Amino acid sequence: MRFLLGVLVGVGFTVGAAYLYDSGHTADASSNASAARPMVNWDVVDRNWQWATSRVRQEWDKLAAK
Repeated sequence: MRFLLGVLVGVGFTVGAAYLYDSGHTADASSNASAARPMVNWDVVDRNWQWATSRVRQEWDKLAAK
C-alpha cells in the first residue's frame, strides 16, 4: 500500500513540476524557438485525458447496466 501511494505521489510531483516549469518558461518570438519550447504539449495531454476519461465512463456504464 505504501509503495502504491509513493508511486502516485511521485507521478503527481512529476506532472506538477513539468506544469510549473512550462508555465514559467513561455516562448518568445525573438528567442531561439527550440530553447524556449515547453517540455509538455498540454493541448495533447488534455485531449488524451478527455479521451481516456470518456472511455472509462463508457466502460463503467456498460458494467453498471448489466
